[in-house]
Amino acid sequence: MPPTEGTAPSRRDARALLALACQAAEAAAEVIRAAEPRRANLDWREKSPVDFVTEVDVLAEARAIEVLSAAEPNAMFLAEESASAAPSPLPSALRFVIDPLDGTTNFLHGLPEYAVSIGVEVDGVLTAGVVLHVPRNECFTAALGAGAWLGDTRLRVSNAASPQRALMGTGFPFKRPEDIPQYIGQISRVMAGTSGVRRAGSASVDLTSVASGRLDGFWETYLSPWDVAAGILMIREAGGVCTDAEGRDSQVTFGSVVAGNAVMHRWLLDQLQDG
Repeated sequence: MPPTEGTAPSRRDARALLALACQAAEAAAEVIRAAEPRRANLDWREKSPVDFVTEVDVLAEARAIEVLSAAEPNAMFLAEESASAAPSPLPSALRFVIDPLDGTTNFLHGLPEYAVSIGVEVDGVLTAGVVLHVPRNECFTAALGAGAWLGDTRLRVSNAASPQRALMGTGFPFKRPEDIPQYIGQISRVMAGTSGVRRAGSASVDLTSVASGRLDGFWETYLSPWDVAAGILMIREAGGVCTDAEGRDSQVTFGSVVAGNAVMHRWLLDQLQDG
């Protein structure tokens, strides 16, 4: 992990918090890797008709929280599998926002696009984040004021200025079928104006792809806080823009996300809001 530079956003040490988040992500990844050979025998439980959870999600989350709690016993957690029990953020608080297995359906099918994502908030400010792509063993990190990194390589969003040559990422509104008609219009306009659109099925992975320039932009109509907490900071630290579909700065909450370099982000917003 590269050295952290810049001004600390609060009383907490961003470098130490990022290192701790990385330890927790690796602990969760160990649970996932151990389960990969037996994925065909795992039981699936439906959170909704198209959203699944397994013992791997639950165990990976518990392992990450165990590591974080040992170092920060007073921290709060907003984690996907225990979100219903999560307390509201408090002033002057440390909070870890955790997706223990982003891309559960991919994992269950052996599609190698899934990750552990952990974002760190201090006093309500995104301070550090890690996305560990488990199949590729790529660890993306970011700290406020210190850039976004893949190992020792600093990340920058793409310099694409023409949508005709741009490659966009997206996520389907599979949890909210009422959004499908609006989304069909959006993807039709984006497909017609770019060189292609891709859907990996893991928003945290998509956001790292924007931060690293692999994708020129990304949008999804509805995501959860644990999907985006680390990715929001990563995009910004890589020189990109991350907002909701109305152009408001992204928050660690439920809602839409639009990301890219400044030019592609503006173009995407125009396509999403047209009609």
